[in-house]
Amino acid sequence: MVIPSWENQTVIVEFVLRGFSSILHLNISLFVMFLVFYILTLSGNILIVLLVLFNHPLHTPMYFFLVNLSFLEIWYTSNIIPKMLLIILAEQKTISVAGCLAQFYFFGSLAATECLLLAVMSYDRYLAICQPLRYPLLMTGPLCIRLAAGSWLSCFLLTSITMVLLCRLTFCGPNEIDHFFCDFTPLVHLSCMDTSLTETVAFVTSSAVTLVPFLLITASYSCILASILRIPSGIGRRKAFSTCSSHIIVVMVFYGTLIATYLVPSANSSQLLRKGFSLLYTILTPMSNPIIYSLRNRDIHEALKTCLRKKSGSLR
Repeated sequence: MVIPSWENQTVIVEFVLRGFSSILHLNISLFVMFLVFYILTLSGNILIVLLVLFNHPLHTPMYFFLVNLSFLEIWYTSNIIPKMLLIILAEQKTISVAGCLAQFYFFGSLAATECLLLAVMSYDRYLAICQPLRYPLLMTGPLCIRLAAGSWLSCFLLTSITMVLLCRLTFCGPNEIDHFFCDFTPLVHLSCMDTSLTETVAFVTSSAVTLVPFLLITASYSCILASILRIPSGIGRRKAFSTCSSHIIVVMVFYGTLIATYLVPSANSSQLLRKGFSLLYTILTPMSNPIIYSLRNRDIHEALKTCLRKKSGSLR
């Protein structure tokens, strides 16, 4: 009987996240910059959640889904940035195999959930603009809850399939991950077992939760654009477009950074560039979402002014 070569090797129990080790002299600056970004991301998304929860005029389907998106961004960044800040300064940049797998699981599940939530939000805007008279009857509270819950549950369950296969792998070769978090590709490359099934399943599931929502978003906004162009007045067209412009920008930023990251050549010379693109969707995109929605949204402005007036009145 042929014994697999990995059986005679030492099984790895922890990985080393190299992070940004190639630019060590910038570690302090990077730590301060990423910490500020993390604080801004948490503050902005928590503010959005609180404004919607405590302002009755914002209790609409659009803002219900926005709360889900902001809540997701809080956990999405909290899954990656605290550990990244630690490895920037720490001499021992280690993470256990279990911890690494858990980080990837939540990263993959939350990223997939964001894709579905963006698709649900585009469907909501489609009904609001293309079916305005039927919108209150179609986009009901129970339907909003089912769409949001379905997005969360389906993505966490779908990512579990890949996780089961990852947990069955044995890691016994080099234990260094040339990244600042546990992404799928650098992780499976450290396994000393056949990973073809794992990579195939991961490709199929990731394609399903990225391409299908993107096609739904494209179809929704094609119908929205056609409907807006049929509006006779320029004021009406601008008002209709303003209700979905923030969401369009968020979709373009999110999918743009994903495409830029995973279409970069996998050569070693591009690894620093790949890390840079990864920073866009792990840090900058979650931070920019509340800024985009707050800057271009009159309802958010009014809710914030109301809260500030109540706060100033209570201090007198």
